[in-house]
Amino acid sequence: MTPQESSKPGRSPSSTGQSAAPRALDAVDLRIVGALERDARLSVRSLAEQLHLSRAATYARLQRLLDDGVIAGFSARVVPHLAGLQTTAYIALQIEQNTWRAVSAELAKLDYIDSISLLASEFDVLALAHAPDNQALRTLVLERIQAIPGVLGTRTWLAFEEIRGAGAPWER
Repeated sequence: MTPQESSKPGRSPSSTGQSAAPRALDAVDLRIVGALERDARLSVRSLAEQLHLSRAATYARLQRLLDDGVIAGFSARVVPHLAGLQTTAYIALQIEQNTWRAVSAELAKLDYIDSISLLASEFDVLALAHAPDNQALRTLVLERIQAIPGVLGTRTWLAFEEIRGAGAPWER
């Protein structure tokens, strides 16, 4: 699979603004997802060999997973501290009611923000940030995040270390 093929947006219901029930994944789909989760660089040929399927069947399954939005793309897993991002923090936000869409959209534009989660807790939003140092984190929180309309307050927790978990058990 070429990078151009893997970067094409899927025609998933979420990408078209429609909501539809997701198609159930069978055992073969789960094995494909698991194999690509472990190594996204696998060629269709290598993937087919691992799964004991024909290349055509593997390609068709993979294309369907891409089209359905189950697989959203292929990327490298970067180790932040080895890439110069020495400071990791979780930033919790309290926001004005009904501003989550706008606040989330603005957060997603900010450098160093890796993920954004909407919560059901005393905080409304949780962002994970990897910054080069404490000064960059300070600027991110105090000057960029707190300036977003709708943000009422923030609380920041520094993380000393990140440990990757086992993830979902794709192959049952």
